[in-house]
Amino acid sequence: MLDNNTYNLMAQLTEENKSLWRIKNDYLKDASGCSECKDFWQKMIKDKEEHISDLVGLLKGHME
Repeated sequence: MLDNNTYNLMAQLTEENKSLWRIKNDYLKDASGCSECKDFWQKMIKDKEEHISDLVGLLKGHME
């Protein structure tokens, strides 16, 4: 069984991945008429990818 901290990291990783998928597949497309919004979603994509990378690194440390 996983400890709470490891479970929380995994749960957050799942949420970040779902959010990234929605941004890439829906939100960015819906913002196609607004360059300011597109720029915002592109920034969010980079932020989410960084969060995902950080979470994966933390999880690797806890799964060893």
